[in-house]
Amino acid sequence: MSIQTEKLIQQLKVIADMTRMRLLALCLATECSVSELTLVVGESQPRISQHLRALCESGMLVKHRDGKRIYYRVPRRGTDADTRDQLLQLLPNHERQFIDDYQRLRELRGAELIADDNTEQVSEADRAIYRSMIELTVTSPVGALLDIGCGRGQLLKLLASRAQRVVGVDIDAEARQIARAELMLSGVPGCTLRKGDMYRLPFDDAEFDTIILDDVLGSAASPVKALIEARRLLKPGGRLLLLLSLRQQPAADLQLLLAEWCRTANLRIAPPRIATRTNPVWMLAVASSVEQIEVAA
Repeated sequence: MSIQTEKLIQQLKVIADMTRMRLLALCLATECSVSELTLVVGESQPRISQHLRALCESGMLVKHRDGKRIYYRVPRRGTDADTRDQLLQLLPNHERQFIDDYQRLRELRGAELIADDNTEQVSEADRAIYRSMIELTVTSPVGALLDIGCGRGQLLKLLASRAQRVVGVDIDAEARQIARAELMLSGVPGCTLRKGDMYRLPFDDAEFDTIILDDVLGSAASPVKALIEARRLLKPGGRLLLLLSLRQQPAADLQLLLAEWCRTANLRIAPPRIATRTNPVWMLAVASSVEQIEVAA
């Protein structure tokens, strides 16, 4: 018997349980913590942890730590991704129990947003830069998307429908928690939020097609180092979307700095877009690896 067949048998056995199917359906919709799953499913935390361990051992779920919490999600990659996807399609998501579970999780996440009183107002400049982001991602596929400095997930919500995989990184634990709630309540499935240092991110080389540096370069102690790390994660033919605030620095000065940073990081940058011209607040530029451009030529 082949290894693939043995793993399939293990996966079939592990999901042949109503509680595990419920957990799997929830973690397919959004990454979930043990405490959330315990509240939704209504079983003891040790019992839920036991089920989650079995699902992870079979490859149906993966986990990562975020502060004091551990989050579980369905992996989007791997050698057995096709088989896993076929099994996930068999989940009876139309049944009342699964619908109620999802609604309960939405209520829990919604309560977190109600408790948060730091609702951000969207300005005309914000709307303009969002339109520019959409234009850029319409003309070229998003693919696997990484947002470095994702905050509350506004750009993830904006671009997720065009992406095959969506990952957000932010150093602020509260922002990541709010982003999880915002993304789920907006109907964005399969996103993962991670704590990360933009100078040393927990991902392999060439994992992403589109990487956003989301208003982090202007305040970075070493913007060139952040750009080099982002370039490491970029797939051949991928793009960096560089978003910078103009609230503290004139656009012309920042454009010169950005060009120098990119040149030092071995990136080629296109002419930036400014939002808006009458009241400049944001600068958005697209950069690509010089090596990738030279190989393509």
